Amino acid sequence: MSYHHAQQLGSLNQSLADISGDINVSFEFFPPKSEQMEKTLWASVERLAPLKPKFMSVTYGAGGGERDRTHEIVKRIQNDTGVAAAPHLTCIDASRDELAQIADDYWDSGIRNIVALRGDLPEGNPERPDMYACDLVELLKKRHDFDISVAAYPEVHPEAKSAQSDLINLKKKVDAGANRAITQFFFDVESYLRFRDRCVTAGIDVEIVPGILPVTNFVQLRRFAGMTNVGIPQWMHKMYDGLDEDQGTRNLLAASIAIDMVKVLNKEGVKDFHFYTLNRADLSYAICHTLGVRG
Repeated sequence: MSYHHAQQLGSLNQSLADISGDINVSFEFFPPKSEQMEKTLWASVERLAPLKPKFMSVTYGAGGGERDRTHEIVKRIQNDTGVAAAPHLTCIDASRDELAQIADDYWDSGIRNIVALRGDLPEGNPERPDMYACDLVELLKKRHDFDISVAAYPEVHPEAKSAQSDLINLKKKVDAGANRAITQFFFDVESYLRFRDRCVTAGIDVEIVPGILPVTNFVQLRRFAGMTNVGIPQWMHKMYDGLDEDQGTRNLLAASIAIDMVKVLNKEGVKDFHFYTLNRADLSYAICHTLGVRG
């Protein structure tokens, strides 16, 4: 082994040793659309549950049918694994009475965690929605003492008029009773740290949990980023260049980038991390294991 290589390994070992060891994680899943995807989902849940995450969240699209699927999944996660399950709930496609009924149903089923969101506006609908996420948080807190997570956008929500108005909106959600904010995925660590500082200045006193997305499909990422106003640094374009047919190397890059992000953020005092798993456990498990998360 060369002296330079030994220095690199020593630096990596020291960097990992510097991690505080009290990292908390949570994981996000989505309802599967096929039998094979269903198997993948439950294999992933079983793989990650022993890490004792704070919670596992489950997304859903518009419509009552999707809500029912989310409800079934969160109840099974909580009953089978003992891990707190957090359904996503949006207010864009439901009345206040329907939302109150859903909240009561979740509470009666033992669900205490909810991710409260406005939801995506229907295409071609220019009308202002009747409710926003802050209204949903207020409704939920009046019904029961849920532990509520809301969304935050370090690089500004695509529909926001300005960064300041986006921050004001987040403060409204926190003032309504949100317990934490989970960020949209990002890759510019400085954008998260600047955003966190602005949250403190604005009097937002809840944990701003960074959302971590291990990138195994760069083509898909570019599409996601275009829809969500997330910047992709030039260095990522260079790293993934020429790897469209090389899944193995893309997986290694995804893990390496995510681990580096967590290490830097942890040094800046961040303790909680939310992983967007895309229903696949291997990378999230490997990243958490490397970072010392053992459950």
